[in-house]
Amino acid sequence: MSAYRIDIHHHTLPPNYIRAIGEERIGPLLVSGKTPVWTPQHSIEAMDRNGIEKAITSLSAPNVWFDDVRQTCALTRECNEYAARVRDDHPQRFGLFASLPLPDIEGSLREIAYALDELKADGITLLTNYDGKYPGEPEFAPIFEELHRRRAIVHFHPGESPDNNPHSLPIPAATLDFPFETTRAVTSLLVSGTLARSRNARFIFSHAGGTIPFLAERIARLEMRPGFREKAPDGAMFELKRLYFDTALSANKLIFGSLLKFVSHEQILFGSDYPYAPETTMTATVKGLSDLELPPDVLRAIERTNALRLLNAVETV
Repeated sequence: MSAYRIDIHHHTLPPNYIRAIGEERIGPLLVSGKTPVWTPQHSIEAMDRNGIEKAITSLSAPNVWFDDVRQTCALTRECNEYAARVRDDHPQRFGLFASLPLPDIEGSLREIAYALDELKADGITLLTNYDGKYPGEPEFAPIFEELHRRRAIVHFHPGESPDNNPHSLPIPAATLDFPFETTRAVTSLLVSGTLARSRNARFIFSHAGGTIPFLAERIARLEMRPGFREKAPDGAMFELKRLYFDTALSANKLIFGSLLKFVSHEQILFGSDYPYAPETTMTATVKGLSDLELPPDVLRAIERTNALRLLNAVETV
């Protein structure tokens, strides 16, 4: 299979990260219930079998917050440097979205500078909430001001819901919490005015934006509330339609029917969610996109050229 796809949603599992976080925190989030067994070579082999030229890696949930600022900052730096070494060892196969030690604001500002200036990361990855606080909270404003100033790419990955009660519906967070967490994060950014204030930043949301394409018109009804226009002077739909979305766990007719009516295909990026989603899901994503019977130029844009344009990479013949 010809390798030309660019995977914008692809995870690392650094050994020290697993030891520090604990497999008992990672596995239960997933449908498999198990922490994936992963090495960079596993990714390369899966990518080769599925026609993926390059993967932009990131940490997934539960990420690195420990209720201890020093420990969190140290682990974040270690994970970012690990991902940079993986990229440097395989520069044609990997890039990276760096993590931040949120909710520590000062530490996160330092890590943005280090990751983008020293490690030359492709962008930043964020969770949908930190300690139960969504990204539109005022305390996160300095982070988004800096990401806006730097015109950064920002990839959002859902985390655990702060309201999760495993006894009420005993299913993994990946099944329902993750899509709704993404929806809450987008809405938080919208109603706080963060989207309107951060237009230089390029925001990518996982899993086709959760339920955003389906609920966008409903969310836009918030314009009737006093003060909303101060936060989004050009309107809710204007802000929502500027966002980017990846295809992870979403390459099917039900989701794409809504997504392609919501945004241009130029704002949709290939994503596999490997290895949190197994290789069979990566393969199903490739096949699912093919089965949509999109025009060849649209399919290639989603699988490759949209990502290259966003990453400011040069297309190779």
